[in-house]
Amino acid sequence: MTKIADAKILIVATNGFEQSELEVPRDKLREHGATVHVVSPDGEKIKGWTGPDWDSTVDVDHALTDISDKDYHALVLPGGQINPDTLRLNEDVISLIKRFADAGKPIAAVCHAPWLLIDAGLVEGREVTAWPSVRTDLANAGGKVVDKPVACEDAIITSRNPDDLDAFVAKIVEEVEEGRHEDLAA
Repeated sequence: MTKIADAKILIVATNGFEQSELEVPRDKLREHGATVHVVSPDGEKIKGWTGPDWDSTVDVDHALTDISDKDYHALVLPGGQINPDTLRLNEDVISLIKRFADAGKPIAAVCHAPWLLIDAGLVEGREVTAWPSVRTDLANAGGKVVDKPVACEDAIITSRNPDDLDAFVAKIVEEVEEGRHEDLAA
């Protein structure tokens, strides 16, 4: 069992992430004392999206190839439409998600980011939620789709949108402090 203040959390994103869905979890988890690293595929700064247009740039701590999943207690996947749609085509990202699942570590995906869980084969039979346009994809992948602020089964945490971020972060904290989930691997 790891206290959140002792935890290391990994956020993986690329250009086109929903601004609040990266910044709110990053900042709130840091307020809880966690070490939070933002990683992009190439290690370069990434630009967010809010409403109808591009938003602010976020500093990145490392390139994806420079980190080891073994160094982290949980994985956070921000949404936005562009970000997860781009990342789901990156085999290294999908492999990373699968390694977190195989290790029984919490994986948290919000908004459109559950697309990544589909590609990693982690949705079938689990209660999940997402942005409304992603719910059909989750159902087609065998997920038990619900419409509530946060769904969690076997340390797979999903939320619908930025309005759910407080519940999303609270569930991440709870799952990290609960410890390893032996039956997480699909």
